[in-house]
Amino acid sequence: MAAVQQQQAMQKNTLYVGGLADEVNESILHAAFIPFGDIKDVKTPLDQANQKHRSFGFVTFLEREDASAAMDNMDGAELYGRVLTVNYALPEKIKGGEQGWAAHPLWADADTWFERQQQEKEMLKMQAENKAAMETAEELHRKKLAQDRQGELEEDTETIDDPMARAEADALSHGDA
Repeated sequence: MAAVQQQQAMQKNTLYVGGLADEVNESILHAAFIPFGDIKDVKTPLDQANQKHRSFGFVTFLEREDASAAMDNMDGAELYGRVLTVNYALPEKIKGGEQGWAAHPLWADADTWFERQQQEKEMLKMQAENKAAMETAEELHRKKLAQDRQGELEEDTETIDDPMARAEADALSHGDA
């Protein structure tokens, strides 16, 4: 669950920048967006056929607020004679696989998938063991409380059967009155 939240948080830090001119590279894109805040990463995916970017890129800021300011200011702005389209980037998972299907074969995530499944099984096993231990501890606690209550009841019964204790209790109750 935390991974999903982390990924959603990362989405708000990452901007899709479309409409890039051929001359624009990652350094130029970085320079265009750095006035809005610290940048964690800049990517311009390459077309495998001609090794040029595919006229879009991604800029990841360290802070959400910086990404928001950059989007507000750069959407519709002009860079190297082309009008930019700037939006929050969609998560890569939507495209397929863990890192997206564009550069990876379908089976590329098999190892990490298996590891995640093993980790999930181990986590469930640990949770079940912890739950069983807690239930055992609670049961022992309930038994101890029951024994303590039983002991108190036996002491009260002994007091009633003991003539000296009964006389003492009567004296104390008359002394209060």
